[in-house]
Amino acid sequence: MGLMLAPGDDNVTGPDVSWSYTGFDMFREWLAQAEGLALAEMNGFGGDRMWDSVSTTLAPLLDHPDDEGSLTPTQCAAMLPRLEAITDQQPKDGDPVHERRVDDVRQLVAVVRYCLEKEVELIFC
Repeated sequence: MGLMLAPGDDNVTGPDVSWSYTGFDMFREWLAQAEGLALAEMNGFGGDRMWDSVSTTLAPLLDHPDDEGSLTPTQCAAMLPRLEAITDQQPKDGDPVHERRVDDVRQLVAVVRYCLEKEVELIFC
């Protein structure tokens, strides 16, 4: 069982990105670290820090239920430049975990771009 992020249209051949739930948790923790956040300190992840106290365009993705709902095209458009910037990061000493996370971001960028082109939501399923 896992999680997939996909465009909210009827095109079953469109791009998507998927993880196991554990894999998505690890990806989300890595993204939060890239934004200077400790996910464990955030409300909803065991901490007390409220999401409206952070300044990152990735907050809608980081603070989203794993298996339901969607992100709007407006939210996707706001997140895209930061996600693209993350894909430009070079791996630290050939770190395979870093390489994997950046590859995950590249896949997510492809899905987000598609959603924006088609003006559809990014669905969590």
